[in-house]
Amino acid sequence: MDSTNPSTLANLEAAFGGESMANRKYLFFADVAKQLGNAELAKLFRDTAAQETEHAFAHFRLLHPELVVDDPATLNEAEKQTVLSRCLELAIEGETYEYTTMYPEFAAQARSDRDQGAQAEFEEQIDESREHAGIFRSAARNFGLLTPVEHHHADRYSAALGALKGEPVQAQPINTTGLWICKVCGVIYNPADGDPDSGIAAGTRFEDIPGDWHCPICGTRKANFMPYQAAA
Repeated sequence: MDSTNPSTLANLEAAFGGESMANRKYLFFADVAKQLGNAELAKLFRDTAAQETEHAFAHFRLLHPELVVDDPATLNEAEKQTVLSRCLELAIEGETYEYTTMYPEFAAQARSDRDQGAQAEFEEQIDESREHAGIFRSAARNFGLLTPVEHHHADRYSAALGALKGEPVQAQPINTTGLWICKVCGVIYNPADGDPDSGIAAGTRFEDIPGDWHCPICGTRKANFMPYQAAA
């Protein structure tokens, strides 16, 4: 697919949305048919829903070729991590959009229309989407974002091992890269990345982060960070 063609891209996104919606709609119909005792019709809806899922998957593969895995056995661990991280990024992006933009706008419109039922539904979805985004962020941190912390630990252990063996230790400059480390959980703040989930744009120096910012991993306050010092 030519990803530079905005019309085709928009059409694929619309097609993916349509097929996905059809899948859930038919599953709902299948549930209704089952409740009303029509097992044959329920099966028809379920079978059709499964076909719509395959259609949606085909569209999504074109939208995100970076997620297509033809043979998992050919991927090394780093490549697997890249694919899984991308899945989490997309999940976080979608849920964040839902609770920050989509559902608040829907709830506001329902409030304006004095439709209390719809308003309550949208506001409930805001909370659920926020919760889902948090779960995905936690997964991303557990699976990938703590890698720099593990490198930090490995460096310190290597330095300690070298000291035990009497090997010469070369001192490293402190905080030359602008990195800061959490004293509680060990996560490293990198100004090149920022903390977009908390509204901290990439390129933001740690010193310029608002004082009410908290660690994205353990939630401790900014004051519990210190300049990162490479193992010496």
